[in-house]
Amino acid sequence: MRAFVVTKYKDPLRAADVPEPTVGDRDVLVQVQAAGLNQLDEKIRLGEFKQILPYKLQLVLGNDVAGTVIRVGAKVRGFKPGDEVYARPDKDRIGTFAERIAITEADLALKPASISMEEAGSLPLVALTAWRALVEQGNVLPGQKVLIHAEAGGVGSIAIQLAKHLGATVATTASASNADFVRDLGADTVIDYRTQDFEQLLAGYDLVLDSLGGENLVKSLRILKPGGKAIGIAGPPDSAFARKAGLNPVLRLAIAGLSSGIRRQAKKLGVSYKFLFMRASGDQLRQITALIDDGVLRPVVGQVFDFAQTPQALESLAKGGLRGKAVVTLPS
Repeated sequence: MRAFVVTKYKDPLRAADVPEPTVGDRDVLVQVQAAGLNQLDEKIRLGEFKQILPYKLQLVLGNDVAGTVIRVGAKVRGFKPGDEVYARPDKDRIGTFAERIAITEADLALKPASISMEEAGSLPLVALTAWRALVEQGNVLPGQKVLIHAEAGGVGSIAIQLAKHLGATVATTASASNADFVRDLGADTVIDYRTQDFEQLLAGYDLVLDSLGGENLVKSLRILKPGGKAIGIAGPPDSAFARKAGLNPVLRLAIAGLSSGIRRQAKKLGVSYKFLFMRASGDQLRQITALIDDGVLRPVVGQVFDFAQTPQALESLAKGGLRGKAVVTLPS
């Protein structure tokens, strides 16, 4: 089976023949037809998460998939050969930059009927991230105010639509060239991050979804109202994440130290900070599917690459400026 692998951290992806996936009793073997590209893939390639995600190299990258079921394990009841599906595989079973992948049934959902394979392949990781941030952790309610940073990107383009569906008033930071694009998605307030300071313009927000980290996260704390929440997907990780990830006590202590500064600042301001690392969930994907087929959410695919161009496609993420998601496609 052909796949694109990392053999050494920081090295480019390279094509290789790898073993066929092992299909367990509760696994579904999927013929990959589209795989979304994410900043997470690039960070894993660079080794940025090797302490908390200790992958064994050589490693097949890829965290999004849409395709067709080839075979199911003996105990699988929800899927059959020929079903069109999509998923974000569990963090321990990534590898969608390949011709085939085995995914546990619990992480899989039927593909939304109203969209293409390319669109479906762009969605799982970013849609699940937006869902967990706004619904599960954020508990966004009608009338609340939400700030979403870098809204023209993959997570942001879905998060704004979901926040509007939940009844929130949405502000975003984006470049002037993307202002009309994010307004079309539903943003109420658009702040040009190149010429405007969002901290000087916004106040009293209930939730911030931050994908940038650093000083941007610090400033985000200051525009929250008392009791507000900042949810970060760019770090720093916190102790709650370390516990859920099952890390050893030494790593837990180290990770708690990484986020201690931002947590102290949040506490002084009467707000909270939580780190979000999206987990796989077929159940949540099914809820997202319903919103897509009802026309509430629409995927945004910015660029499509052939499977052979996967290394170049991943490199393109570092350049930025893409609206929505990049996707690689495989012949069916």
